[in-house]
Amino acid sequence: MAASPSTARAINDRHALRLLQDEGPLTAAQLKTLTGLSRPTVADLVERLRGSGLVHVVGEAGAERRGPNAKLYGIVADRAHLAALDVRTHSVSVSVADLLGATLAEASAPVGEDGGTGPAVEKAVALLERTAKEAGADRLHTLTVGAPGLVDPAGGELRDSAKLPAWHRRLVAVLQERLPARVLVENETNLAAVAELRAGAARDREDFVLLWLGQGVGAAVVLGGRLRRGASGGAGEIGFLPVPGTSGLPSATGCDGGFHELACLAAVEALALDHGLDPASALASGHGAFLDALARRLALGAAAVASVLDPGCVVLAGDTGHRGGAALAARVEAELALLSPLRTEVRATALGDTAVLRGALLVSRDAAQDELFP
Repeated sequence: MAASPSTARAINDRHALRLLQDEGPLTAAQLKTLTGLSRPTVADLVERLRGSGLVHVVGEAGAERRGPNAKLYGIVADRAHLAALDVRTHSVSVSVADLLGATLAEASAPVGEDGGTGPAVEKAVALLERTAKEAGADRLHTLTVGAPGLVDPAGGELRDSAKLPAWHRRLVAVLQERLPARVLVENETNLAAVAELRAGAARDREDFVLLWLGQGVGAAVVLGGRLRRGASGGAGEIGFLPVPGTSGLPSATGCDGGFHELACLAAVEALALDHGLDPASALASGHGAFLDALARRLALGAAAVASVLDPGCVVLAGDTGHRGGAALAARVEAELALLSPLRTEVRATALGDTAVLRGALLVSRDAAQDELFP
């Protein structure tokens, strides 16, 4: 069935906007070539997009060329301002960007519950407001919050967790109450995977699993180029995975006894001390025996992932994955090859500590463009 004229216009307009986003400013002639549309159709869509405030003239193509055909059209980047919050146990980081995703301002601050939940929330909100003001964003369009814990796939709420600080849940509620912006919430590990997929270590992969190795342990599953959250939003709760070498078995209320016990930051630091190393520098020390021992632990979780999903690639992220780098990734890959017959490449994060914020900005940008683009 042929598309109606209005549907065809919407498809053409969105295609042109995506080209302007990916390729940068373009002339009408370049849009005609890239879209395959006729000259009159391109002229009409350019006027529609200019009238909607999404596209404007940003210059001319070549000093020797003048006239309408030389005009360069680009997306109005300040048509909407986006924000991202990376909420950790004791800190918050914020980034504000324009509609094209260009970062305008960033900031971080320690946040704790020493003074109570209320002051912690107010400190985080104030940081966001100051950063938005610095970026020249009078009004935020979309904000994405990345936090540890489960996110309800139906309602998008951050679900209760025995070890989740109370100010995390309260912060999300306060942001939704105060901001005119659309507020989205996503698990931090999932956001890191989005960033690695589109701008990091997994750019060339449609299937991979990201292992988040920090104070907490988790995984994000990407199959067919899409993030998979599971029926309850808990896909990748690998910290609860029963593995050998722990003190017992995990339970529904705690991951002690699971893979978390072997791979969390406290366990990595204890392993470093066992090898006579300073925990702060052990991962960067190149100490072979320590890295080998850690790799054997991490391979247990990676082998379970490979056995069930066969993703072909595992990305080590979080503090341990970042600081361990390629040396740790190579060791995990070698250990994994001994445990599983499935060929699985292991890579270190390419984005390090910025992965969660990068992923959150990408989610904010996608949501804003889906609403604003025809």
